[in-house]
Amino acid sequence: MQIEEHVALAPLTTLRIGGPARFFCRATTEGDLLGAVCFARERGLPVFVMGGGSNLLVADEGFSGLVLQVAIAGAPIVDGLLPVGGLDGESTARRFVTYDVPAGFDWDAFVLLTCQARLTGVECLAGIPGMVGGSPVQNVGAYGQEVSQTISAVRVLNLQTLSFETLQADACGFAYRRSIFNASERGRYAVCRVFFRFEVDAKPQLTYADLKRYFGECTNPSPLEIYEAVRLTREGKGMLIDPGNLTSDMRSAGSFFKNPVVSAARLLSLAEALAMDAGTIPNWPAPSGEVKLPAAWLIERAGFAKGFAQGSAGISSRHTLALTNRSGDASCADLLRLRDTITAEVARRFGIALEQEPVYLSPAYDLSPAHDLLSAHNRS
Repeated sequence: MQIEEHVALAPLTTLRIGGPARFFCRATTEGDLLGAVCFARERGLPVFVMGGGSNLLVADEGFSGLVLQVAIAGAPIVDGLLPVGGLDGESTARRFVTYDVPAGFDWDAFVLLTCQARLTGVECLAGIPGMVGGSPVQNVGAYGQEVSQTISAVRVLNLQTLSFETLQADACGFAYRRSIFNASERGRYAVCRVFFRFEVDAKPQLTYADLKRYFGECTNPSPLEIYEAVRLTREGKGMLIDPGNLTSDMRSAGSFFKNPVVSAARLLSLAEALAMDAGTIPNWPAPSGEVKLPAAWLIERAGFAKGFAQGSAGISSRHTLALTNRSGDASCADLLRLRDTITAEVARRFGIALEQEPVYLSPAYDLSPAHDLLSAHNRS
């Protein structure tokens, strides 16, 4: 285990923004992870757990505690076929393959691995940067899939009890871009390994319009073909990040705003304010009879087009949801000013509060459980 001091965090993020960590440790084993947490506890330091830095905005002042990058090394372990269902050897039993994946394994590499095995379940999550350990935290999702659909369990270090635990999927509180790891139990766990389960005979389901257009009349593409199509689609939107060659559009944290979930009544009031038929406003069903609105549509309707710039920060020229370090030398303050400009105008015009998706790490970072205040506002 190696504890470093005054480590620049900006190069460890895809935004390339932010100040230093007072202490930093990259943990490649569970022993490293435990040792680093003990180091922080002995000194009364707050601990921030990070993964690949693709969903992180660091304040210009940096962080005064220990930044712990969980990069548990190793290759995925495949368990083979597990029959589930079917009584007394009935042929109707469903067959599953399980993967035990260390937190530090590259996410896109894992997606490719499953697609090459002709397994469906995460192929639409191709091209998302970062490590496997970060996938359950945010419940990453794209193009009609969420990672929680294939996660069976998560092995974690409990930072309060310093014990390793395995949490079953139903204990992880998965919801849209949420889990207990970034909400009710934020700051309590560090993800060490993720366990996945794939049904062998499952067929890919294309629900996203871009992919339907891509494949046209081809109704049964393979997981690998979908993997390649998703990467091409993301590349066309400037959302396929190459850490070794970050252009202005690529210096981002991906989608900066979550798609707001609103009540049906709020949708009707929005349609009335815009003098539109509610049926013409793009939306998707959400739990409990609510609807999900595309944040990009709201932002564009509020007057912010692709390529909009405000000083050194801007909106991607290819994707409205991505805020970028367009010049390469933008500060966190620059990006927050742009964020606030956009959210204030969307709120003024539509009464909808946009919620930031990337984690904001500041000297005053709150390690207590998060409260879903913005979503509560939108539902009212």
